[in-house]
Amino acid sequence: MAEVNIYEGALDKGLEGVVACTTAVSFIVGNTLIYRGYTIEDLAANSTFEETTFLLWNNRLPNKSELEAFKAELNKNMTLDPSFVAVLKTLPTNVHPMAWLRSAVSLLAHWDADANDMSVEANQRKAVRLTAKMGSLVTAFEAIRNKREILTPKPGQSMAYNFMYMLKGTEPDAELVKLFDTCLILHADHELNCSAFATRVTSSSLSDMHSAIVSAIGALKGPLHGGANEQVMVMLAKIGTIEKAQQFVKDALNAKEKVMGIGHRVYKDGDPRAAILRKFSEQLTKKIGRPELYEMSVLIDSTMNKEKGLMPNVDFYSATVYHAMGIPTDIFTPIFAVSRIAGWIAHANEQYEKNRIYRPRGKWQGKEGLTWKPAEQR
Repeated sequence: MAEVNIYEGALDKGLEGVVACTTAVSFIVGNTLIYRGYTIEDLAANSTFEETTFLLWNNRLPNKSELEAFKAELNKNMTLDPSFVAVLKTLPTNVHPMAWLRSAVSLLAHWDADANDMSVEANQRKAVRLTAKMGSLVTAFEAIRNKREILTPKPGQSMAYNFMYMLKGTEPDAELVKLFDTCLILHADHELNCSAFATRVTSSSLSDMHSAIVSAIGALKGPLHGGANEQVMVMLAKIGTIEKAQQFVKDALNAKEKVMGIGHRVYKDGDPRAAILRKFSEQLTKKIGRPELYEMSVLIDSTMNKEKGLMPNVDFYSATVYHAMGIPTDIFTPIFAVSRIAGWIAHANEQYEKNRIYRPRGKWQGKEGLTWKPAEQR
């Protein structure tokens, strides 16, 4: 029997095309994304972030009483413990918000009585606490660095409402809350992306949920993953005017530089989330009197499609959407975490349920046959 070459087809291109696990959380089917069998277009038009989170965790939509109870449980767990807040205030804020958030979530485990309990019931409780508090942590960072009071979430209000309220300190516009809620749905999960895979790898060692989420935040922080939406806004500011947009793209392509927010490893005919966000971008930039931000984005979009056949991903139009909502640019990626934690937890729990620790192999390309010699003989 011939020996099987386990290194056949080893890839150094981000595991492209490699199927690493089975999952029922979310999947790209054709040109759309499905969460537990529901298309992203259907959920974006009709659901809420809380309901979508329940769906991702339970593999079904809740009935009315279940949804109300779930929303109430999330709302109850949004408030940060005063002793925990006191420690948060000692963390330096002259860092990227994602670095601060990574530390804050790690610290949060010390205030969770279930932190090291790996039972299904304990993981359910931790899932609610982590999801509920993620938005509170991001808004706490913004308050602390601006020397403002950390606000307490309002009872009976959605996670989208409370995030915007705690971020700015004023009652948010109902229309913006609805649009922001839809943005949270769009970002809640996305198959086996980099941060979801990081979550599963950490979970596969049977490490605790807080550790898995910290791993995910570390992965999301990078500019090639969650950090891309922030870089899109930086790019637009650098371009400055519509007249310079097309030439900027051509110069970037000639220099073989990446145009942020454009292209996707899986979608080849366009990201369905970007199509929804594009409409929001047009609507909101016009509302704040900055339609040129949308127009510049569209020009970059069309130029990249014409020159390279590439289309925008979810990060591209979310940048101008969040900017038009008055959200600071460096908070864009933390907002991604506020939403994506719903998917991370779904992946962590799925990994715990049918676990085998991840242990891939690497194709050896190093030296062989070397022999140690004393330092004076080298």
